[in-house]
Amino acid sequence: AAIMDKVTVINSMNSTQGAHEQGAYIMHTSYALRGTVKHPALGAWVLKLGDRLNKDIPGFVAIDTSADQSGGGFFGAKYSAAPIGNASEGLQDSKRPGEVPKEDFDRRLSLADKLNQKFHSKYPNADVKAYEDLYREAIRLMNSKDLKAFDLSEDSAATRSLYGTGRFAQGCMLARRLIEHDVRFVEVQLGGWDTHYDNFTAIQGRCKEFDQAYSALITDLDKRGKLKDTLVVVATEFGRSPTINVEHKNGRDHHPNAFSCLLAGGGVKGGYKHGESDASGNKVKDKLVTVPDFNATIAQALGLPWDKVLMSPSSRPFKIADKGVPVMDVFA
Repeated sequence: AAIMDKVTVINSMNSTQGAHEQGAYIMHTSYALRGTVKHPALGAWVLKLGDRLNKDIPGFVAIDTSADQSGGGFFGAKYSAAPIGNASEGLQDSKRPGEVPKEDFDRRLSLADKLNQKFHSKYPNADVKAYEDLYREAIRLMNSKDLKAFDLSEDSAATRSLYGTGRFAQGCMLARRLIEHDVRFVEVQLGGWDTHYDNFTAIQGRCKEFDQAYSALITDLDKRGKLKDTLVVVATEFGRSPTINVEHKNGRDHHPNAFSCLLAGGGVKGGYKHGESDASGNKVKDKLVTVPDFNATIAQALGLPWDKVLMSPSSRPFKIADKGVPVMDVFA
């Protein structure tokens, strides 16, 4: 509650998808899941349309996030997220083994390049080229001073206490560090909300961890002067049903018809609520916002051309938010 004066609540979200895989997919890509095409995640679009701010470290990082939800899609592996499992462990395998001298390491790379040249000239494959590009980026990162961005131990004890000790808390703290080092797009996930059974007991721990970490992130970014230039988004695959399932010990089921998402920083209003559901919370009553609209609003806040059309390798037109349009009322 202490930071809600900096937050916009979109209280009229609506999704066409009510199953986990499909709901998460459309939230991440703006498109319904299809067997014939793999759409780029929102972070991949941000890199494609806006490029990277810091060439030495990944522009898109996904913390505790499924690879299916953070891929480059038809843009290719170059635009996929760099995956982080446990944020407190940083970026794994990012340092040269201590027993391998730099001279030996460089000599091995040179030998690999010579062997690869013949292969590339004979088999000019785009997927192989993308892999090689990622390999070179990894080497550049290993030698970068910005590698310290992934080291949470550099934060003070007071800052670590502010966020908390859970995985999500550590993920939010890492996200702030990455933003300070000009990473364009960072996603942190917190699971455990599928409360079909015993909802009110199950969410207590989840809510506590989320509340502390989220408020810490907003407060910390604001204190460092970064909130105005950083859009903090809280989104979900869908809501939970307003009808309580007493047969499942007060459980709540999937509910895509009406739910809420949050926006903070990045030029959006603070202390503002957009739209509303009906009295029962069953459906949107006013100012309905679709998932593509929500993603178009994110693109607008980031200064990206949400209406720009890019062609897939199969010559089909796509936009970052499909047919969505920004919700301009949320901007200050």
